[in-house]
Amino acid sequence: QVQLAESGGGSVQPGGSLTLSCGASGLTTDRSKCMGWFRQAPGKEREGVAFIVTGAGRKEYTSSVKGRFTISHDNAKNAVYLQMNSLKSEDTAMYYCAAFYATSCPFRPSAYTYWGQGTQVTVSS
Repeated sequence: QVQLAESGGGSVQPGGSLTLSCGASGLTTDRSKCMGWFRQAPGKEREGVAFIVTGAGRKEYTSSVKGRFTISHDNAKNAVYLQMNSLKSEDTAMYYCAAFYATSCPFRPSAYTYWGQGTQVTVSS
């Protein structure tokens, strides 16, 4: 049984930083996976934020976070991280970790098989 568990959310002022972590249990480490982060603000659709192909190390970001967010992966721990810098109020959302076995990472939520419960990020002064 696959389980994803996020941590690291919280409240921060604009310009601040947070690091989200996602630990995955039940996913094999010897197959390429797409792991990453979606976010959903109240009244908005779920949006793909950042993804990494674990086999190739290839990373993808939505345009609004490029240069501010960095995704990384620890294969031994089967974990993915999202370092978020220069946070803005528009980054406020519930952030979800997601994964599936693949060699490329689409931004559409329907492609992802496994999901965490989410962690809240609030950016406010």
